[in-house]
Amino acid sequence: MMSLLLRDIRLSVRAGGGALIGVLFFMTVVAVIPFGVGPDLNLLSRIGPAILWIGALLAALLGLDRLFQAEREDGSLDLLLMQETPLVLTVFVKCLAHWIATGLPLVVASPLLGLFMNMDEVAIGATTLTLLAGTPALTFIGAAGAGIAVALPRGGLLVSILVLPLAIPVLIFGVSAVHAAIEDPAPFLPPFLVLVALNLFFAVIGPVAAAAALRLSSD
Repeated sequence: MMSLLLRDIRLSVRAGGGALIGVLFFMTVVAVIPFGVGPDLNLLSRIGPAILWIGALLAALLGLDRLFQAEREDGSLDLLLMQETPLVLTVFVKCLAHWIATGLPLVVASPLLGLFMNMDEVAIGATTLTLLAGTPALTFIGAAGAGIAVALPRGGLLVSILVLPLAIPVLIFGVSAVHAAIEDPAPFLPPFLVLVALNLFFAVIGPVAAAAALRLSSD
């Protein structure tokens, strides 16, 4: 499993730039917002957490369609299906590697982008913490979509369509936790704990659904 984790991290970084493309897209989404809403610093600080979350969500969608595509193209997907290690565990490790290569850089870049949105220290810290707790759920949700679309010629758009509705609760509670932390630290915990619970829920459901979809696509 450790060899698979390291291998997938290397492949994610090499395939099309991996983390670099995700961070650049994240920065682009955040950078164009001030041109659309104007130079109102108070408005930017209010909508900053939501913009960072939306940018991270869109950036996380990049490359999800390639989560199992490389194995499908070189035939190693059949070996993964026939190995003794449970396929669910293999999918979980691949999701973890994908998040380390593409999701974690978004979390690291979020404090700097928070400064662009005129966010204060509390808002930046809360946004970074919620992204750290919530972005893995986006990868686990995307794994199920990637498993369904792996056999399709243009599965990237389908993955986005499947993932976005399921990712809405993660987005809602992530932004709610940040706004709660800005208003009063006390209400921060309830939405943040719900966000963590969603992450754990999708960490279980996502690999199971992805493994089932991969088995169906191989039949």
